[in-house]
Amino acid sequence: MSSTRTIRPLVTVFAAVAMVCAALVGTSATASAAPLMPIPKLDTERYLGSWWQLAAVPAFFNLNCAKDTKATYTPIDAKTIGVVNTCSTFVGPSNRVQGRATVVDPVTNAQLSVKFPQVPASIDPGNAPNYIVAWIADGKTPTDPYRFAIVGDPTRTSGFLLSRDKVVSTSTLRMLRGEIEKVGFNSCTFLVSPTTGGRTDYSPLCTV
Repeated sequence: MSSTRTIRPLVTVFAAVAMVCAALVGTSATASAAPLMPIPKLDTERYLGSWWQLAAVPAFFNLNCAKDTKATYTPIDAKTIGVVNTCSTFVGPSNRVQGRATVVDPVTNAQLSVKFPQVPASIDPGNAPNYIVAWIADGKTPTDPYRFAIVGDPTRTSGFLLSRDKVVSTSTLRMLRGEIEKVGFNSCTFLVSPTTGGRTDYSPLCTV
């Protein structure tokens, strides 16, 4: 890829991040001051597998992801899950980081401490939760793998909209935006995550 072709999408991303920063200055970073709440009960078996990122609050450690951001969760033991995050970068090669998620709330199973030793810029919360499943959608039946998820940290500084499907319709994305707002996020702080065959923009989710 030529340097010019690389710079153009990067400029788009930074412009979108600037819009997010403007939203943070103009309004509260979150729609709710209360801590992000976990769902009543997470079935970790149904949560395992691969998830595509449809939108996320931008973070320094994932700004090099151009498209196709994916998280894959695999079981390690009763309280620990292996995490592998991958994406395509702006310069062509894929990016891959590996970590672990430990369940720190055995009542709900929906609050975890995720650590990525390879990423110095990632937050190491110790044993405090930094990955809270705040909303979940069932698959076709209540026993199928979950279909959509909204995840964030207690203060909503980080946020992720995850899907089993790599590509979703605009109407579905708008429905999911509504769920993001219901759990107390400002949807303008989320940027769309491009996927092959799907959206190619980095628009704030509130504009979709």
